[in-house]
Amino acid sequence: MAEPAEYPPFQLGKPRFQQTSFYGRFRHFLDIVDPRTLFVTESRLKGAVQLLEDYKHGTLPPGVTNKEAIIHPDTNEKIFMPFRMSGYIPFGTPIVVGLLLPNQTLVSTVFWQWLNQSHNACVNYANRNATKPSPTSKFIQGYLGAVISAVSIAVGLNVLVQRANKFTPATRLLIQRFVPFPAVASANICNVVLMRHTELEEGIDVLDSNGNIVGSSRIAAKHALIETALTRVVLPMPILVLPPIIMSILEKTSLLRARPRMVLPVQGFVCLAAFGLALPLAISLFPQMSEVCIVLYREKCRTGRDLKRSSSPIPWTHGRTKEDMG
Repeated sequence: MAEPAEYPPFQLGKPRFQQTSFYGRFRHFLDIVDPRTLFVTESRLKGAVQLLEDYKHGTLPPGVTNKEAIIHPDTNEKIFMPFRMSGYIPFGTPIVVGLLLPNQTLVSTVFWQWLNQSHNACVNYANRNATKPSPTSKFIQGYLGAVISAVSIAVGLNVLVQRANKFTPATRLLIQRFVPFPAVASANICNVVLMRHTELEEGIDVLDSNGNIVGSSRIAAKHALIETALTRVVLPMPILVLPPIIMSILEKTSLLRARPRMVLPVQGFVCLAAFGLALPLAISLFPQMSEVCIVLYREKCRTGRDLKRSSSPIPWTHGRTKEDMG
């Protein structure tokens, strides 16, 4: 059976869509985060794996991308459903709704921030780069740093808003709804720094055009970490900023005023829509493999060639490290 026209020919070991353009990356990650893969049966998954194992020539029928969304590419082990990228939206949306609940107490603020960072940590670990295993202590360090920073910022901002006498109760409530964003964004950056700061010293793998490792570079690592941090700031922005704005408008309508019990379901739908839009857009911002001219020591290109660097701007992976090129 021929593939639909919008799908390019299958290439073993390569993404279906070109990763050099934002649109190609966006289409690729739409497949990865597709929640329908959560319902793929074991027999169908084994069939897709067998097709890839037997693949030699020609093309594969639609649906084989399920393997990439379910099985870890490095370990070939099945990823636990809540921690797959395809499960990030359906399992993460209830947490987002909890983060954005109005009139939060100290206990509820701490609980939802802790639950959010715990979920993120599990997703990061389940989708980690396993080609060069990192010590578990590094993940624990990043997790604790993210939890402490998120809780501290969220609680601190809430206290400041509550003590601000210049604001009316309505304004104070509106501002409190935006507190989760700076808390989550700061925690994400803290997590990146704690998890990957060693890459700035050791560098990350640098590949030539044939995919062969030619060394490692601290400069490439710096670019990779900047892209990762930017992605982790952009990702929660529409998820934690748009819903409060939209809900502040919808709650003034006669429909929700007359039916206050509908506020929570409507907020859940708004958060789900924002999450579903933001995730593939954010992780498509930067390519996983970028071409850079590696500059060493005196800021001169060593070979004059364009080399590829391994960058992992996605929130659930981290770059590989190696000794710096001498």
